[in-house]
Amino acid sequence: MKITKSLFGKTNEEIEVDLFTLSNDNQVTVKITNYGAIITSIVTPDKNGELANIACGFEKLENYLSPEYLGSYPYFGCVCGRCCNRIAGGKFTLEGKNYALAVNNGANHLHGGLVGYDRRLWTAETIENTDSVGVKLSLLSPHLEEGYPGNVKISCTYTLNNNNELTIEYGAETDQTTIVNLTNHTYFNLTGGKDQILNHELELPAKTFTLNIDSIPTGEILPVAGTPNDFLTKKKISKDIATEETGYDLNFVLDNPDGKLVYAGRLSEATSGREVEVYTTQPGIQLYTGYWIPELTIDGQKRFGSYSGLALETQHYPDAINKPLFPPVTLAPGQNFYEKTIYKFGAK
Repeated sequence: MKITKSLFGKTNEEIEVDLFTLSNDNQVTVKITNYGAIITSIVTPDKNGELANIACGFEKLENYLSPEYLGSYPYFGCVCGRCCNRIAGGKFTLEGKNYALAVNNGANHLHGGLVGYDRRLWTAETIENTDSVGVKLSLLSPHLEEGYPGNVKISCTYTLNNNNELTIEYGAETDQTTIVNLTNHTYFNLTGGKDQILNHELELPAKTFTLNIDSIPTGEILPVAGTPNDFLTKKKISKDIATEETGYDLNFVLDNPDGKLVYAGRLSEATSGREVEVYTTQPGIQLYTGYWIPELTIDGQKRFGSYSGLALETQHYPDAINKPLFPPVTLAPGQNFYEKTIYKFGAK
């Protein structure tokens, strides 16, 4: 196993951005930049040993900064925060105080606002252990950044081992009560981008989901049985996706009230034989099938577009701060926020 560091590019302010390449002994390679804590690439072998990048991302920083990409922003591979997913109306009340966040998704707040953690430059520290390599990324999220209360120290640690496990560990601490909900927004395409994700097969152990109206949970939790949201038995994404006008974008409830590390799902694709298993301490997982991913011209070639990737975002439920019965997302001084997610790669 090894980790290397290289120059990924410069920001519009001419600040250098790094790229960290994590490699194990099984030809799995993960590339991560300290801009947005973004996973830019995950290269894995297929059932025949052929290597391909199974994550939507770019080879150059300039593509993440381009107006074309930002104009229809799909959050490729980044860490979303201070609160991922949606907050209704961008408003919430905490300890008797009303807060108004940036509204950047219709009438709602999404993934941390106009400049969330996905567009921040993180400080980086490399990790080299006997059984893993990785990078710890950190940042300070100041009081009232994007409207959130409290100065919050955030960390995101990525490690790769020889079991083909990419582990993501999130940490946070605050100097006043605030809300925190962190996720990684990697889109997977197990064909290496050769085909859309509609023929991928997905299994989710979630027996229930949070009912949405206009992308915001109502607070009601419904069973998946008898609905297009039933992935208890592995099925193709294409099987029921036509019932959803813009594909799936839904939070599934994991039976995990104690925050243990539990199995959260498996994505597979028959032609390549590749699969990704997900394990998490979080109470929910958002399935997003990428309908709104833009088609982009990169170095003269058309890339991406609708259904070119599928995200499995481990998280607390959307709009949890406004839903008292949902697992809480509040963080108080003296408390340590910690969540862990593992993506395990294989081929059969």
